[in-house]
Amino acid sequence: MSTQSPPAPADPGISARRLRLLTLILATASGVCVANIFYSQPLLELIARTYHTTEGSAAIVVTVTQLGYAAGIIVLMPLGDLLENRALASRVLVVTAIAAALASVAPSLASFLVFSVLLGFTSVVAQIVVPVAAHLAPEDQRGRFVVRVMGGLLLGIMLARRASSLLADLWGRRSVYVVSAVLMLIMSVVLATTVPRRTPDHTDGYRTLVSSIGHLIRTEPALRRRAVLQAVMFATFSAFWTSIAYELIAQHHLSQAQIAIFALVGAAGTGAAPIAGRLGDRGLGRPATGVVFALAAVAMAIAGLGDHSLSVLAGAGILLDLAVQGNLVLSRQEIYQLRPDARSRINTVFIGSAFGGGAIGSALSGLVYGHGGWTGVSTAGVVLSLIGFGLWSGSEMVRRRNATTSPAA
Repeated sequence: MSTQSPPAPADPGISARRLRLLTLILATASGVCVANIFYSQPLLELIARTYHTTEGSAAIVVTVTQLGYAAGIIVLMPLGDLLENRALASRVLVVTAIAAALASVAPSLASFLVFSVLLGFTSVVAQIVVPVAAHLAPEDQRGRFVVRVMGGLLLGIMLARRASSLLADLWGRRSVYVVSAVLMLIMSVVLATTVPRRTPDHTDGYRTLVSSIGHLIRTEPALRRRAVLQAVMFATFSAFWTSIAYELIAQHHLSQAQIAIFALVGAAGTGAAPIAGRLGDRGLGRPATGVVFALAAVAMAIAGLGDHSLSVLAGAGILLDLAVQGNLVLSRQEIYQLRPDARSRINTVFIGSAFGGGAIGSALSGLVYGHGGWTGVSTAGVVLSLIGFGLWSGSEMVRRRNATTSPAA
């Protein structure tokens, strides 16, 4: 059994001004790293043409990138509780840059898929830096600074598609990955020269560390519940954004530049973060979770009506992104209170589950779009959202029943 020391307090030598700067740096790093997972979504039609394959086959790129990310969460993320965080993040980013550079010159779909897996695997730095913010901030301000770093992550998710479409329109599909490689190298240097060193207390080795993840899953029901719910929510999110480019090109005849503008609607989802944070602080996280799943179901139902209306599709995208980001913030608020000494491993379970669900949603979307078009995708999204709502309802019923029958009640 691992022996854990009490969590280290925030560094008293960090001034308020420097802490704000570090928060901005960590938010930027998180955003540009997680963006790698979503660059390919609006490029699928171009990827299909480049490698002379079908749209359904091209959609596999999104799936394998997310699976690579989920694998990175499982394999690399726990190291945040074992190795010095600054060195870990900056060195992994060098490998991310290499993966992006190789993806930009991939001669075949098979090689592009391999490099996409590696790109997703190493982009896990986006999650490594979030717990760093929690450790740097004073305890009474921790939530505020974590939300700020998460704001960068959310912006990276939302703006990645717009940046990807815009770069592809200006300089071609390969330029997206060239720019990514340069950004990864820049962030590696910035993190290595600005972020304070932080060596975790865990000293029992990687095998013990990884095995303790199973213990966390078994002993923390809130973590299990939140991981499953986020997986379902992210599956809905990925289903929508994986196939939307096909719909925008086939039915609305948009160019890559116009798709970039459409993708900007997703940035509105970041507005859910502070609202969800305040609801969680007031003890309303559980009922708010039911609301966001209902909102996701409504969004996908509206999306099904958007065959001939861009404004309807845009409205659906905004509602869906609000739901996804709201659930992400509500979930992290709850799970980060469970074990301060194990935040990286908690993140491993939570984000690994989320992107596993996202990979399933992407694969399902490509399959369904090929057979049922956009109507099939939107229907699948409604079903997924209702499954999430049902799981939330079931967990609430169990909680209330236990509260009623508890001897302390």
